[in-house]
Amino acid sequence: MKFLDQAKIYIQSGDGGAGCVSFRREKYIEFGGPNGGDGGKGGSVYFEAVPNLNTLIDFRYHQHFKAQKGFPGQGSDKSGKKGEDIVIKVPVGTEILAEDQETLIADMIEPGQKFMIAKGGDGGRGNAQFKSATNQAPRYAEPGWPGQEMWVWLRLKVIADVGLIGMPNAGKSTFLSVVTKARPKIADYPFTTLHPNLGVAWVDNYEMVIADIPGLIEGAHEGIGLGDRFLKHVERCSAFLHLIDVTSDDVVKSYKSIRKELELYNKDLSQKPEVVVLNKCDALDIKEVDKKKEKLQKACGKKVFEMSAIAKKGIFDCILEVNKYITRERKKKEDQEEVLLKKEENKTWSPV
Repeated sequence: MKFLDQAKIYIQSGDGGAGCVSFRREKYIEFGGPNGGDGGKGGSVYFEAVPNLNTLIDFRYHQHFKAQKGFPGQGSDKSGKKGEDIVIKVPVGTEILAEDQETLIADMIEPGQKFMIAKGGDGGRGNAQFKSATNQAPRYAEPGWPGQEMWVWLRLKVIADVGLIGMPNAGKSTFLSVVTKARPKIADYPFTTLHPNLGVAWVDNYEMVIADIPGLIEGAHEGIGLGDRFLKHVERCSAFLHLIDVTSDDVVKSYKSIRKELELYNKDLSQKPEVVVLNKCDALDIKEVDKKKEKLQKACGKKVFEMSAIAKKGIFDCILEVNKYITRERKKKEDQEEVLLKKEENKTWSPV
């Protein structure tokens, strides 16, 4: 399935049905009076987050969504039927933005979450509604109220615990294929990964969702290489696993280039927990690896792990280290949910 993380669609809710002008006409009943029914309400448009979708590719071929109009009222005080609603299913993690691509309308981050984006128009009142002591036979009814219409942007941010970041050919896809059942494209040239890949690893009986983000290079925030369009996918990650190719000429420069791009894109990203890893350590002798490791540790000010994804060495240590940050985030979230639950339980309702 092709990966698509951005789409523009047109949405229109249904117009309300018109009210009816009608009079009661039955044998032996004189002056029956008005009995025109109200029009039905137009259908509304909803978004629903579903867990079994992971791309917006469907919206490339289906871009217009219009809910059904309400049916007009009828005589004998019959109200019109309501128009059918439309439910647009999107992947979990989808942001709904206004046409300016900046105003956030809704963030669909929970499975089953539902949001009404456009309300259907109300139906018009029939002439029976306008009967009064001074107007016994009204001969007018209301037209239905129009629905809402708009263009919106859908922007998918994948929800993952760990984001794999690094220069092109740092071994991110290889690492993902080793620790999960994901099978990303792997080749010996830069920019092999052209879209994010997701995989699930099990650590301490918990799922760890790992996202492989296409490689960044210096100047990505200016559109160089693949640019920074995929960095939005790591905004929801709890921690980063920063892979650096130990065979590169300057590992410190590689590290600082990625950190700079993160900060230029979003300062909050540069504050997230990070585990720094030298990958492909089986390609050099131990002395040279130690030398580069020492330089990198001085530059980043934190412990640097050694790993060879293809030889499956040092992987477990890296996974355990990054899992510490994820466990901390899970605990924080559980504590927040527990506090909210207790507040709900302690609410006392006074009788009205």
